[in-house]
Amino acid sequence: MNILEYENYQEKILHGDPLFPYITYLCSIPLDFNYVPVHWHDEMEIIYIKKGQGTITVDFTQHTVTAGTIALILPGQLHSIGQSDGASMEYENIIFHPNILISKKTDTCNTDYFLPLLSGNIPVPLLFTPDSPHYGEIAACVDANDEICKTCPPGYQLFIKSQLFMLFFILFHKCRSKELPDGSQNSRDRRSLEKMKLILKYIENNYMEKITIEEIASEVGISKSHFMKYFKGTMGTSFIEYLNEYRLTMASRLLLSSDSSILAIASEVGFENLSYFNRTFKKRFGQTPREYRKKQQTSE
Repeated sequence: MNILEYENYQEKILHGDPLFPYITYLCSIPLDFNYVPVHWHDEMEIIYIKKGQGTITVDFTQHTVTAGTIALILPGQLHSIGQSDGASMEYENIIFHPNILISKKTDTCNTDYFLPLLSGNIPVPLLFTPDSPHYGEIAACVDANDEICKTCPPGYQLFIKSQLFMLFFILFHKCRSKELPDGSQNSRDRRSLEKMKLILKYIENNYMEKITIEEIASEVGISKSHFMKYFKGTMGTSFIEYLNEYRLTMASRLLLSSDSSILAIASEVGFENLSYFNRTFKKRFGQTPREYRKKQQTSE
């Protein structure tokens, strides 16, 4: 598992074979990394908890998940994965593009099911636990694909697609909710999420430079005071604290993946003052950047 794939809030990597974008990652928290930061992508994602306990946050709602839980993340949903009360967690990330299931020629599968699902007009459960109705059928589809991916025999792509179609048949036929959320509330939530996506995109593109609250507030078309209130209310932390956290996360990756000096890394992630960088890094990770690099390299 390459943590660099999760470093940007909007993932740009192409998952799997360009002609068959379906891939599975095996992950462990905190062994591989402490958490997967908030991000989104155009693919669907299935998170399948194998051992332990952790958290999955989707569109800013946090859920505690345990062994056996299966989470379905739709394209464009903001999501993150983290530790829960210091516990460890092993899980699978199954990522695939919905285009492998959507016909290029319009048909009822597209118009009646997949397109309404992707636009939020067909609500399906986010989480499935071992005691959920139809869990066994859903897990069987995922397990079957895991099994065939061990050998990838000729035609395995057809088998994977067949199991995904079966999975969505179960979702549409047996698990979909009969009631849509309140339209006005849903519209407000979507606008808020889209606004946050713009903010996170701006951070992704500019974190290495000096960013002022005035600049980013202007970028999303709101006042400075409104921006600060919105960001704190949505993310649970101030913009400056969040920006520093993002920069420190990027710095921690660079300390392990490059031979650049600590001064160069501090500058590269947007810290203008080395002593301030060292101080905030130690507060966040419990050790100086130099100690962090040495300890991580020694443990490898």
